[in-house]
Amino acid sequence: MKRSFALTTSLVLALIGIILLSSVKLAYADNNDYPLLQLTPSGPQITEEKTAEPLPEGAVGAYYFYANDCPHCIEILEDLILPMVDEYNGQLDVRLLEIGLPANYEAMLTIEAYFEVAPSERGIPTLVIDNHILIGESEIRGTFEKLVSDGIEGGGIPFLEIQGIDPSKLVSVDPDFSQPIDENCDEEEEACVVEAPIYIAYFYQTGCKECSRVEADLNYLKNLYPQMQVVDFNIYDHADLATWLMDQIGYTEDFQTPALVIGEQVLVGDEILPENIIPILESYRTTGVEPIWLDFDPEEGQRSIIERFQDMGWLAVLLAGLVDGINPCAFATLIFFVSYLTLSGRQGKEVLWVGGGFTLGVFLAYLVVGLGLYQVLELLSSTLDVIAKVVYGITGVLCLTLAVLSFIDYKKARNGEVGDMLLKLPEPLRKRINTTIRKGRKTRNYILGAFGVGIMISFLELACTGQVYLPTIIFVSSIPGLQLQAFLYLLLYNLMFILPLVVIFVLVYFGTTSKDLTRFLHERTAAVKFAMSIVFIALGGWLLASLVL
Repeated sequence: MKRSFALTTSLVLALIGIILLSSVKLAYADNNDYPLLQLTPSGPQITEEKTAEPLPEGAVGAYYFYANDCPHCIEILEDLILPMVDEYNGQLDVRLLEIGLPANYEAMLTIEAYFEVAPSERGIPTLVIDNHILIGESEIRGTFEKLVSDGIEGGGIPFLEIQGIDPSKLVSVDPDFSQPIDENCDEEEEACVVEAPIYIAYFYQTGCKECSRVEADLNYLKNLYPQMQVVDFNIYDHADLATWLMDQIGYTEDFQTPALVIGEQVLVGDEILPENIIPILESYRTTGVEPIWLDFDPEEGQRSIIERFQDMGWLAVLLAGLVDGINPCAFATLIFFVSYLTLSGRQGKEVLWVGGGFTLGVFLAYLVVGLGLYQVLELLSSTLDVIAKVVYGITGVLCLTLAVLSFIDYKKARNGEVGDMLLKLPEPLRKRINTTIRKGRKTRNYILGAFGVGIMISFLELACTGQVYLPTIIFVSSIPGLQLQAFLYLLLYNLMFILPLVVIFVLVYFGTTSKDLTRFLHERTAAVKFAMSIVFIALGGWLLASLVL
């Protein structure tokens, strides 16, 4: 009974902390958006076929938009779609539409517009069946099979046919794993001549480049505007160039990644859409755009970024670290650690040790990233994307499970069955755990596990944080004479980044040690359980939604 209320107390305090901290971030976000597209690149252009066979009567038709260089697309194709096509033996026709082909990409844009898909929700793989659009691996795996089964039982589902979409012209294309040919000309290579080339600077951040829908848009547009010459710049390596370009253009807004610079036009984040890029390209179709960054003077760029660095001030760095540190995924993970400890009978200092281990992992991860590890992370970006989906999926499901259990406990508490609540361990299991605790073997393992998970969560969330200040600090840390100040700024940023986590597990600590608070919450158990279920639903929904956005 006591441990059940200790758990309730700790969770309530932690969730209150999350709500308060998140409200601060939302207020700050009104003036400082941190947009990030977590989507997938397109593949190489392929040979187009002319017409497709009509759908047999009683069969189900679907469109599957994918890219050759999208690992999730190929996995779903091999693990789910092709086996289902074989299983239904002629009753299922899935058109495999590689978006490297302009006609297929245009069809996907038309369908997205028909379903009113928001820019932040676009992605591949995308599967369209009947009046359903399934975006991302989770939605497709969780929904497609039932839609097909129901469709066949109902007498079949025709291909979606709307204005601009002709099923007879959307022809399946088998995956092609050959490497695409880079048609961009080297600026020093005289043998490659493009009439009126349009040079575009594409700034990206480690952790988002390989999975960015921006690249799919650019690859599609290259087919319409062959003179496009896109040059990629990692913002961590080229923060001085970005600052110099913005000074040359006169761009005064916060410069964030992903970003495109086309002539004197700058598009960032959600602004990078074909409908916004095409008018700019049209305006330069006959004149072209010179690569103005060839005039870049590294010394001038360094002076510009040093001025920006010195204008930051301690307060700006502290505030940026605090806002970036409000991270729902890290919050949810930390809550699971301390909740399990509380259920297991661990309280007080043990909660502090485990929370400290998790927070130390987060702190050190961002510290080493600031000291240059981001270059290694870029090589592992595709692996990190897979890990992120697993972690978010598991954590989201656990959040929803806790939401259900909390709601059941709410009903029990209203009926006076407080001693029969679910969010506590059975007595035999609790005694066994306590025996292990007395042996002192498990605490160290929990601390090490929390430390490792903290590092992993930080790497997964890297692309969503530090959009403005962190790249500048990282770049300046390599400039002699400013290395110490940059390192101190990095320490300050990271200390404020972990402050919300410290608040969470300190609140949990007091929740497991304060008798008065436990008594206060005991008297309001039903209301507390109901509030917990709502917050867990919000956390779980956010985490699962992040899998398909």
